Amino acid sequence: MKKIIFHILNVIFIFLYIYPGSVFGFLFYGNSNKQPQITSDFIVSSNHVYAFMILSIFGFINYYKSNKALIVSYLLSASIFLEVLHFKIPNRSFQFSDLFGNIVGVLLAIFIIYLLNYWRKN
Repeated sequence: MKKIIFHILNVIFIFLYIYPGSVFGFLFYGNSNKQPQITSDFIVSSNHVYAFMILSIFGFINYYKSNKALIVSYLLSASIFLEVLHFKIPNRSFQFSDLFGNIVGVLLAIFIIYLLNYWRKN
């Protein structure tokens, strides 16, 4: 069941990421050009950190033990590829702060999973 949740989250996440505009902006503000901000940004986009951290944690919970290299490669590649797609998607723009936020989110999830595994062993 956990793997199904990860795959559903992944599909929803990709849809939201490549949609030409902000689905959440439309739902919350009635304006697809406005993006809701969870917390203020600091060098990297905090929304992107949170989104990729959540997606990555679900991915690691399901695949870290069996396919560690594959899931890490997938999540890092997706974090780069999805942001690069914003060069071509109307009403979206590529931003380095978003790209770095994506990567930081994946790296934070790796760190969290590493800590959890370390604490379980001790």
